[in-house]
Amino acid sequence: MNIAVIGIGGVGGYFGGKLTQLLKDDNSLNIYFIARNQHLAEIQKNGLILDSDDGEFICRPTKATDNISELPMLDLCLVCVKGYDLDKTMPLLKDKISDKTMILPLLNGVDVYERIRKTIDKGILFPSCVYVGTHIEKPGKVTQRGGTRTIHFGADPKNSFVDPVIFELFKKADIKYNWLDEPYTEIWSKFVFIAAYGLVTANFNKTIGEVVASDELSKYTTQIMQEIASIARKRGVALPESIENDSFAKGKNFPFEAKTSFQRDFENIDKPDERDLFGGTIIRMGIESGVPTETTKEIYESIQKKKKDLSL
Repeated sequence: MNIAVIGIGGVGGYFGGKLTQLLKDDNSLNIYFIARNQHLAEIQKNGLILDSDDGEFICRPTKATDNISELPMLDLCLVCVKGYDLDKTMPLLKDKISDKTMILPLLNGVDVYERIRKTIDKGILFPSCVYVGTHIEKPGKVTQRGGTRTIHFGADPKNSFVDPVIFELFKKADIKYNWLDEPYTEIWSKFVFIAAYGLVTANFNKTIGEVVASDELSKYTTQIMQEIASIARKRGVALPESIENDSFAKGKNFPFEAKTSFQRDFENIDKPDERDLFGGTIIRMGIESGVPTETTKEIYESIQKKKKDLSL
């Protein structure tokens, strides 16, 4: 069985690292990492160090490369790139996908399924999302702290077939998962959480714990959550009435010093970030759905200005 993890950042490193532990006892598995730059060089030389709540592991894939063309035809593909890299990655991956390939996209966003299907019409594409606190600590090392570490996913809207081997793999690798009849409820719930916390932590340069502890920043966060939830409901997504309170409370499950992935990217002036995926998407969908998004606009415009000032 050929498994590829496309993007060995925090999320890909965590779940890909867990999967590599199966290689010790199963010669029928091949696990491929797609990474780049010094991070790739360290993985090729010493393996990936995964420092997680479950312990520290050295993770050695079958092969680590930055060239998708070197991959064989795939049985399972975990897409773990950032949202801003998705559209340029999918054409490179297209020829490695067959009708039976299972594709599990583990990246932020509420329109990931549609974006992938614009390029890849084959395979079984599971709408999915994940809650996990991870980041690249240094080249060759991924650290995970906090989050439920659970993959939430459901059937492909256009192909209901599900090979039970994916569940068996996750169980053997000690990967938590939750199969859902209505995955978009969870995907939008995740977006309510990560977009609001991401925008506020990045704009004010505060950790998740600092946002939770501040009345002012908590208000900004919950107001953005309310705007996203209103858009989702207008689009027919069945969110629970308590979604705003539930989403805000999830921030309390992370370590006080934890930063959002968007915040970490925003701090790096030379790195692209997900501001459009969060702020831009909320504003555009708000216009389409007739939902006011004044708080999101205020924070998004502030972020745009700060990034511009940093680049001068």
